[in-house]
Amino acid sequence: MTVTMADNPIPADFPPVSVSSKEDFFLGEFDAMASPCEILIETQDSRTARSITEQAAREAKRIEYKFSRYRQDSVVSNINRAQGKTVTIDEETYRLLHFADICFTLSEGMFDITAGVLRKAWRFDGSDNVPDKHKVAPLLAYIGWQRTTLTPTQFTLPTGMEIDLGGIGKEYAVDKVADLIKANHPGISTVVNFGGDIQVTERRKQDKPWMIGIENPAATSGDTSTIVKIYQGGLATSGDARRYLLNKGQRYSHILNPFTGFPVVNPPRSVTVAADNCTQAGLLATLAMLQGELAKSFLESQGLTHWVYV
Repeated sequence: MTVTMADNPIPADFPPVSVSSKEDFFLGEFDAMASPCEILIETQDSRTARSITEQAAREAKRIEYKFSRYRQDSVVSNINRAQGKTVTIDEETYRLLHFADICFTLSEGMFDITAGVLRKAWRFDGSDNVPDKHKVAPLLAYIGWQRTTLTPTQFTLPTGMEIDLGGIGKEYAVDKVADLIKANHPGISTVVNFGGDIQVTERRKQDKPWMIGIENPAATSGDTSTIVKIYQGGLATSGDARRYLLNKGQRYSHILNPFTGFPVVNPPRSVTVAADNCTQAGLLATLAMLQGELAKSFLESQGLTHWVYV
């Protein structure tokens, strides 16, 4: 039996935006996907800056409405409720799920969007509440992307399993917003920054760099950020600065191993990677975190521009 989903509506509203003038650019701000979102716009025209910010907010909210597992009317929630029935999907959903398949293959199964079910055992709230193995073990039966079936028009998820696009959704939204801005406002360099995941649409006038701060969660005093110059392309960060557990002196990262159901052993506190686009940078940062204590050597072997904090 095939379940046909109604088109997910584009929201008529969008989050309140604010636009303020800086030294040589405008800063647009709004909230979406549980993140503070910033749009840095190289223009002196306030109306252009507001238009770009509102377009960005609307597109970010569209993607959130469509793919958030927290919304009952989202594509993801409809898939998760299908209980083994084949679901008809659109082209955009197929592209995201196909990318998830690539992530699964490249990571040899470590990057698995069906592993979100582990949230039923883990809550990374900074406490010392590490779940017992007996609570984690039963959930492993519901993890395994290789058990799904994906075609360009249909997707089948076994009964009891779920998908969660949280590991790739925000980076995807950053790139989609950047593409929209570049198409509608060519010639205006813009930084799309959703909670530290970043894409620069094109180079600035006079080839000036944008100055971006990367948080160093391992710093104990003084300046806790590294300032980097970015001309074009993407940056993405993966880490446990705000999502972790601390029990008997041991820190438990929110980066979970889908084969064991427990956190990856000895990962860095954070990894930031530069790449052509934010989605690619996010994948590489996550793949590095999944290497645990070998994260830095993995990034060096790939010849990537990166920052690792341990």
